[in-house]
Amino acid sequence: MAYQKKSRVVTLEEYIIQAQNKFPGATGELSQLLRDIGLASKIISREVNKAGITNILGEDGSKNVHGESVKKLDIFADEQLINALNRSEITCMVISEENDGIVELDNDGGKYIVYMDPLDGSSNIDVNVSIGSIFSIYIRQHPGSDRLSEQEALQPGIKQVAAGYVLYGSSTMLAYTTGLGVSVFTLDPSIGEFILSDGDVHIPDYGTIYSVNEGSYHSWDQGLKQYVKYCQVEDSPTRRPYKARYIGSMVADVHRTLVKGGIFIYPNSSLYPSGKLRLMYECNPLSFLIEQAGGMAIDGRGRILEIHPESIHQRTPIFIGSRDNVLKVKEFLDKYPAESTKV
Repeated sequence: MAYQKKSRVVTLEEYIIQAQNKFPGATGELSQLLRDIGLASKIISREVNKAGITNILGEDGSKNVHGESVKKLDIFADEQLINALNRSEITCMVISEENDGIVELDNDGGKYIVYMDPLDGSSNIDVNVSIGSIFSIYIRQHPGSDRLSEQEALQPGIKQVAAGYVLYGSSTMLAYTTGLGVSVFTLDPSIGEFILSDGDVHIPDYGTIYSVNEGSYHSWDQGLKQYVKYCQVEDSPTRRPYKARYIGSMVADVHRTLVKGGIFIYPNSSLYPSGKLRLMYECNPLSFLIEQAGGMAIDGRGRILEIHPESIHQRTPIFIGSRDNVLKVKEFLDKYPAESTKV
């Protein structure tokens, strides 16, 4: 029997260095930043995987800037990511879901600004459902200035230089983009390294899964109600009815959408007129990644990445996933303008 040569294992660090070497003159700072995030996510993954046997489950008794109960693991993940970013001295500030304003790091002359949701889906922590970390990286607009300001961080999503997420599930996976496609890595716990799973991920153009919290149906605009009814009606040429899948952790829902296709929706409603998910550290980074994989992300009217933010904790509706699915929901939203909706 002929010997079959095994494909070579490529680690996250090796892959980042190889990608950096393709660009003459690259300083390696962004590569270092991505490696720092990778290291912090390994530490978070370790704690998540043993959460049931340590005293890190449950709430810590405080509220975050959004008035939501803070979990002990939220605080742990926030601290690990901030500490990792602070050590390399190339990041000047961090904006996190767990902090009210900007977090100034030790190197105020750092080149990068990092937005992050340290532990997305944390309401699922205590019931062992997949959760994740989301990150978004921008270049500081005025690197020579002495004073850091929130205004410098208010850049549209098209200005991101890198973004991604880490999913803590049946395995720990890291997906990221620097604007040249999407790469996914899986953590091998036996060696403590992220191993390349797919260096060029493409979302299907069309999928048969829709993901939305249908418990809020009666608070939606009419266009979305009609789209969900469309998803539920049998029609063999379009492979309907679609399957409904909703985890309640945006990272997990978007990761499934990336792999299998379809659409994830978190709309505006009578309860949340501006939407509930945060633009800068949830919707922008995941929209950048999905677009780089060939998908689409809109707020119901236009492209998520073209929104000019007015505040660091700004909220937005989001419709994200396979291109054909997003275009179809846009048809329904355009047909039934929100102002004609009667809830």
